[in-house]
Amino acid sequence: MKSFIAVCSVLVMASSVSAQDVLILGEFHDNPAHHDLQAERVAELAPAAIVFEMLTAEQAKIVTPDNRADAAKLATALDWAKSGWPDFAMYHPIFTAAPDARVFGAQVPRDVARAAFESGIVQAFSGDASAYGLADPLPEDEQQTREAMQMSAHCDALPADLLPGMVQIQRLRDAELAHAVVRAFAETGGPVAVITGNGHARRDWGVPVYLERAAPGLELHVVGQTEDGAPLDGTFDEVVSAPAVDRPDPCAAFN
Repeated sequence: MKSFIAVCSVLVMASSVSAQDVLILGEFHDNPAHHDLQAERVAELAPAAIVFEMLTAEQAKIVTPDNRADAAKLATALDWAKSGWPDFAMYHPIFTAAPDARVFGAQVPRDVARAAFESGIVQAFSGDASAYGLADPLPEDEQQTREAMQMSAHCDALPADLLPGMVQIQRLRDAELAHAVVRAFAETGGPVAVITGNGHARRDWGVPVYLERAAPGLELHVVGQTEDGAPLDGTFDEVVSAPAVDRPDPCAAFN
């Protein structure tokens, strides 16, 4: 499938989305409109499984028919208030958009991420690292670009010696998301929807790279979401824009 960029306020592609094995839906985590679109696309797809970046594998097991429809009950069961993710009210409609879909979690637990700084991502990965290409170094130009982006994302406040490790952890998160998709597809037969940030969704660096390495037969459709028509880093099959939200300066704490 050839990549293309479409920027619009509302874009419905039910006919093409329904044909996909895996629908990856990117987001700005704190933009409610992005989650509204994710819920709409999940409802259109009616997936057999949904993979959430925001949940660990253990948390995903907590989602049951008894708590799924009740936002307050599910948020409490997931201990969402302590998770660091934005308001659960934005995410809950995604859970109910396909109420029979199995829920899978792909978040790298904090203790695993910390350990990966010491032992490396090959040892930290829950699957076969060689099958996903995690043992292979990145091309030097990509490594340098990623390190520069990590520094910028952290307001130029990180010690330079942490940057390679930060890039490695990003790769680990991408691979764990891909590994969860492979498991979800194997166990349910698909299709599978993936809820994640734009950085993980991008075709050139993110989850699709690892899926194409580990499960090249899967057909993917990747949606990135931006604000006010601004360009996104990376490549996507489709880009949808929503109005920007008012958010505080993320670098204020470093000044």
